Amino acid sequence: VFDREYKVAYDRLSPSQVKMTHNCDRPPGAGVMELPNCIPDLEIVGFIEIGDISSPPVMSRHLVLPIAVNKEVDDVGPGTTEEPEEETSANQQAGKVPNFCVLLHGSLKVEGMVALVQLGPEWYGMLYSQADSKKKSNLMMSLFEPGPEPLPWLGKVSQLGPISDAAENPYGEDDSKSPFPLQPKVKRSYAQNVTVWIKASGLQTDVQKILRNARKLPEKTQTFYKELNRLRKAALAFGFWELLKGVAELLERECTLLPDTAHPDAAFQLSHAAKQLKLASTGDSQYAAFDQNINPMHTDFSGGGAGM
Repeated sequence: VFDREYKVAYDRLSPSQVKMTHNCDRPPGAGVMELPNCIPDLEIVGFIEIGDISSPPVMSRHLVLPIAVNKEVDDVGPGTTEEPEEETSANQQAGKVPNFCVLLHGSLKVEGMVALVQLGPEWYGMLYSQADSKKKSNLMMSLFEPGPEPLPWLGKVSQLGPISDAAENPYGEDDSKSPFPLQPKVKRSYAQNVTVWIKASGLQTDVQKILRNARKLPEKTQTFYKELNRLRKAALAFGFWELLKGVAELLERECTLLPDTAHPDAAFQLSHAAKQLKLASTGDSQYAAFDQNINPMHTDFSGGGAGM
C-alpha cells in the first residue's frame, strides 16, 4: 500500500542523476554482475513502511550516489583539469544545487519508509537509508529476485496501490495495524501439526503416546483423544487401514489388562475408542471421514469424559 502524500513517488532517477557503486555483497574480484533487461531509468513506483517490507531476501546491495553536473566542464570537454582550489569551489557550488537523490534520502530516513523501484519488466528493488554510524547514513539500493511477486508477504507488486484507493485506511486511523503480511488463501502445510512417519520410530512413538495416555484414563481423557485423532487422520490420509485396526486391538488388550482399582470410565473409553477405530478401518465413508473426530464417550461417572 503506497502513500500518495509523497508527491515525489512517481519521479524517475536517470543515469545522469545517480551513480551506483559496486555490489556491496560481492567479494573483491568476483566480477561485474550483469543486469539483464534493465530500463534506462529507475522508476519509483511507490513507498512502503520499513516494518511492512521487513528484511527481504535480495540479490545484491548497491550504494547510490548523486552526480554533480558541472556545465563548464561539459562545455570545455573532459580533457581539461581543474586546480585543487577550483575543484573545491566547484564541489561547494554543487552542494548548493537541489538534488533529487539528497531529497529522497532525507525523506526516507525521516519517514522510516523505503521506495520501491522498477528496474525492468517484472523486476523490482528498493531504495532505503542505511546508517553507517550515528552521524552518517547512505542511500542504498537492494535488488530483489526478478518476478512479479518477489516478496510473498506483499503479494504481486502490480496489485499494490495508494492508500487513497482503499475503501478504508488499511493501517487504521491511528496506524495501529497493517495490511501485511497478506494471508494466503490456502493454509500452508507448515502452519499445521503434520504427522510424519518416514521412519518406523516415528510411528512407534505416536502409538506409545496413545497407550501411555490410555493407562492414565480418565485423567488424560482429553490428551488421549487428541493423540488418537491425530493418528487416525494421518492413517486415513495415507490409506493405512491396517494401522487403525492394529491400534484398536492394542486398546482392547489394554482394556483387559486394567487392574481392579482402575476407574470404571477407563474401560468404557477404551472400548469406545477401539470400536470407532475398527469402523474407520473398514473404509466406510460414514466412519472414515477425514474431517470427523472420535469424541469421548459420555458416562455417568464423575471422573469420565463427560462434557468434553
